[in-house]
Amino acid sequence: MAIFSDINIVFLREVGDISRFTVRFFKELFKPRQEVEEFLRQCYWVGYKSLPLVSITAFIMGLVLTIQSRPTLVEFGAQSLLPAMVSVSLVREISPVITALICAGKIGSGMGAELGSMRVTEQIDAMDVSGTNPFRYLVVTRVLATSFMIPVLSNLSNAVSLYGGYLGVNIRGQVSWHLYWIQVFNALSFGDVVPSIVKTFFFGFAIGIIGCYKGYNSRKGTEGVGRSANSAVVVASLLVFIIDLVAVQITDLLGLT
Repeated sequence: MAIFSDINIVFLREVGDISRFTVRFFKELFKPRQEVEEFLRQCYWVGYKSLPLVSITAFIMGLVLTIQSRPTLVEFGAQSLLPAMVSVSLVREISPVITALICAGKIGSGMGAELGSMRVTEQIDAMDVSGTNPFRYLVVTRVLATSFMIPVLSNLSNAVSLYGGYLGVNIRGQVSWHLYWIQVFNALSFGDVVPSIVKTFFFGFAIGIIGCYKGYNSRKGTEGVGRSANSAVVVASLLVFIIDLVAVQITDLLGLT
């Protein structure tokens, strides 16, 4: 019982620290003189540098999902529904979640390691002493970059994965380019697209805030940097699934599913 009590205390303390960190982010966000140049630089690193990995994963994901789904639909004589089924599955759930998980692994760990290294080498303290606001320069810009760029990456992932689905449909069958996209867009509705886009903003915010929190509060030298990067990936990935679960429940209550 004592072990479970200690775990609960550590968990609640961590939740409280992350909550205070998030509140501080919003306080710094609405102060004047934001670091626009650093924000744009982070958008480049978060968005453009992640594009090849996200695109390759999305293409393979759409191709494999189409190939694996085809035999079941053929068995029931419903292979004509393959483009519609693949498009709804990819846009509503698979592409946003997989993109967020890839970014949690790549971006979250990178932020945790980068800020952790700056903390243990006292670079953050030096910025504070020199009159620069390290929280605004390091944290606010990175969280904003992930919040804005992950939705962009998710939409690009949708497009690439649907193209992979088109190739997958034509491996065993023959569907024209025009007919495929007509079936895709006819199958998608407001309740599929808009909630999918909205929740990616929360995915990006969670990944950014957790990665920055873990790195900004890193301790115990180089060992702490490794732990910060590792825990940033674990916690951010878990939050992605939790946010997705909440989003599904909300869209179901609103009748958008």
